[in-house]
Order: sequence, then structure tokens, then C-alpha cells
Amino acid sequence: MSTTTKIINAPSLANCSFLEMGRQVEELVQGGAHWFHIDIMDGHYVPNLCFPVRIVGELKQRYPGVDIDVHLMVTDPMSYLPLLKQSKADWVSFHMDSTNFTRRTLVTIREMGMKAGVVINPSQPISVIEPVIGFLDYVVLMTVEPGYAGQKFMLDSLPRVTELDELRQKHGVNFLISIDGGVDYQNAIECARRGAEVYVTGIYIVFQQEDGIRAACQRFEETLTDVLKTQAMNSPIAQS
Repeated sequence: MSTTTKIINAPSLANCSFLEMGRQVEELVQGGAHWFHIDIMDGHYVPNLCFPVRIVGELKQRYPGVDIDVHLMVTDPMSYLPLLKQSKADWVSFHMDSTNFTRRTLVTIREMGMKAGVVINPSQPISVIEPVIGFLDYVVLMTVEPGYAGQKFMLDSLPRVTELDELRQKHGVNFLISIDGGVDYQNAIECARRGAEVYVTGIYIVFQQEDGIRAACQRFEETLTDVLKTQAMNSPIAQS
């Protein structure tokens, strides 16, 4: 069990109202969000379309201090990498079953100066990442089926977070664990206790909240950080 206090709120811009997106993105920044999660879908890997690559460049131009985390739900992730590099994406993840060349794709992402990650679907074993574990900067654990926002968190994902944390300890690697899908306070707190650091947040945490986007962002990060600080203080190491 991890006692890390590193919590990263990565709001998914797919949850923005397209008619109010500029204002809502500004509210995210004012609320302290320093990661944006961008879903790029091609209508083939998943039966949906979302965001052109150009949004990455526009966001980096307006908010150069914000990390752009691109989640590729496409059938040919390698073909997107030159444009993502040109657009100054910071983090790029892709689904391992979308390519026969997972290692080559990870290496290429890193060579282009971006952080590299893979996405694990609910139907895939955690061990699927072991052959490429030394090439990972982060792992995105899908806690819903990929393709649509607003789904409910799959509770059987919780032991999979633990398994991921144990796997990185076993191999002595430091990739970040990102949780994507249906994140709310109850499951986020449990994922944090199990070692997750990055939370792709949506309508249950940041958007459609009564006190607004800015306050919701601040409250989420503060709440999870406090939970982990308490856990760290109560750990056997801290008490020895």
C-alpha cells in the first residue's frame, strides 16, 4: 500500500459544454488544475468521435504551464505522434490492443520528448504491461469501458489498482497510476489509498457541481491530499 501524497487532478475536457468550453477551461485553471485530459477518438477503436489534435496546440498556447495528457483511442496511434509533438503534448497514452508495436510506440513517444503511457481496458489483465514496464512513464487504468463519458466506476477495478502498485514495486519502476472513468469521492479515496496518483475527473467531481468548477477542483485535491497525509501519519513506519 502506497503512502504517497502526490495527487493530480486531470479534468477530462470531454465533459465540458462545447458552447461554454473556453470559460470552463479558465475556471479549471483558476481552481488549480494543472493537467488537462484530452480524449482523441477516431470512431473506429471506439464508436465515438472526440477532439481533433489541434485542441492540444491551442491549449498549450493559451496555458503553457498546464500539462496536456492525451488519451489516444484510435486504431493507429503511431500516426498521431508527429502532430502531437508539434502541438507540444506532454503526456501520450494509447491502448495496447490498438497496435502490434507497443514497445516501438512507447519508445517513439519518448524520443519525441513526451511522456509515454499505455491504457489497460477492464477486460485486460494488469500483467499485460510487464513486457514493456521499463518504458512506461504512466499507466492509465480504465475503470469504465472506453469511449463515453459519464459511466459508473466499476468497483472490481479497486483490486486492480493494488495490483498495479504492487507490480511497479516488484519491478522497481516509478510510473504513475492514472484512474480513468466514473471517478467520485468514494472510489477516488480508495484508489488513493491503493497507490493511484492521477485522477481523470468528470461530472462526479468537477463538472455539474453546485458550487461551480473552480471550487470543485480545489475541494477534490485538498480532500484527497488530506486523506493520504492522515494515512501516512498512521502508517507503521511513521509510528515507529
